[in-house]
Amino acid sequence: MIKEFKDFVMRGNVLDLAVAVIIGGTFGKIVSSLINDVIMPLIGILMGGVSFIHLETTVGSAVVKYGVFIQTVADFLLVALVIFLIVKAANKMKKPAPAAEPTTRECPHCFSTIHIKATRCPNCTSEIM
Repeated sequence: MIKEFKDFVMRGNVLDLAVAVIIGGTFGKIVSSLINDVIMPLIGILMGGVSFIHLETTVGSAVVKYGVFIQTVADFLLVALVIFLIVKAANKMKKPAPAAEPTTRECPHCFSTIHIKATRCPNCTSEIM
């Protein structure tokens, strides 16, 4: 049973997933700090110091804190936007793989596939220019 567990843990998928979760959690903290410590204060300044968190209403004896909900939705949208922009920038930095040079071509006489450097078709024996 220990050997099976070791085999399971040592498979690439499990290790990759573990690394992704750890890095994702840390990256989430970075994005949250960017949102909470940089972007939201600037938005607060632009909105005249309005904070959604303190918006609430009382219905009967219940306090409905709809401002917290608005703030949570705004945080989600900003996090999604920041992640989108980061992924978009990362994708721009990737260079596409160069297209492979063709190694075959079509015989103009019999339309069979031949090597690109062939001067005579092996199928119909026609000379190829």
